[in-house]
Amino acid sequence: MTSNRNLIVLTTLLFAVSFLTACDSSNSPEDIYNQGCQYYKGDGVSVDKQKAVELWQKAAELGNDKAQYNLGACYNDGDGVEQNKEEAVKWFRKAAEQGNAEAQFNLGNRYYTGDGVEQNYEEAVKWFSKAAEQGIAQAQNNLGACYNKGDGVKQDKAEAIKWFNKAADQGLAEAQCTLGICYYTGDGVEQNNEEAAKLFLKAADQGDPQAQYNLGIMYFEGDGVAKDVSEAEKWLKKSAEQGKAEAAESLKKLEELK
Repeated sequence: MTSNRNLIVLTTLLFAVSFLTACDSSNSPEDIYNQGCQYYKGDGVSVDKQKAVELWQKAAELGNDKAQYNLGACYNDGDGVEQNKEEAVKWFRKAAEQGNAEAQFNLGNRYYTGDGVEQNYEEAVKWFSKAAEQGIAQAQNNLGACYNKGDGVKQDKAEAIKWFNKAADQGLAEAQCTLGICYYTGDGVEQNNEEAAKLFLKAADQGDPQAQYNLGIMYFEGDGVAKDVSEAEKWLKKSAEQGKAEAAESLKKLEELK
């Protein structure tokens, strides 16, 4: 009888330990982070961004880098919490130091612009480099721009082209347009107007107004492409519709020539 009672007690204790372990697991930083995402998106629950921020805060304090990044973004935008740029930088830094690529990129931006932190181009380059190495296209583009201008790093046109290429290969329109300009002007690379036109076209197809304008001018002049006034008009119109004044002016001159 005593042995049976001991067995029952032992079984009860084991069940209690198992139950508590399960509860602890359901409240892991990753689970809390995911709950925050559900409240933010309204996934199976009503949208409640304040609740999402509360949960991300909890997960962030427990060391979850994704929660730290999201919390930084919320503080930066005033999304579900009062806007606080310094607090945004704090959480971006915590996530960045854990290797979160998006946080590294955002922290680099903050240092480059002086948004929520004292402007420091060297720090910007440091964090852009880390994010760029992890494949963040915008960080690769920004790093290329830093090397191109010599912002926070010794000017190196070849290194700039390298990073512009990496970002352009990922389909980033801004990088494709910038690289096109480099080929058009021979800045850091051998001048090649045909290659410039190809890159402008890729960026223009994605809606980049500068690329659309550049492509329109190239079609009008027959520079790097066969002269085609209708194509010129098409791309200049697209650029002008996005508010590019030079494109509108070129369209006006084109109409006068008809």
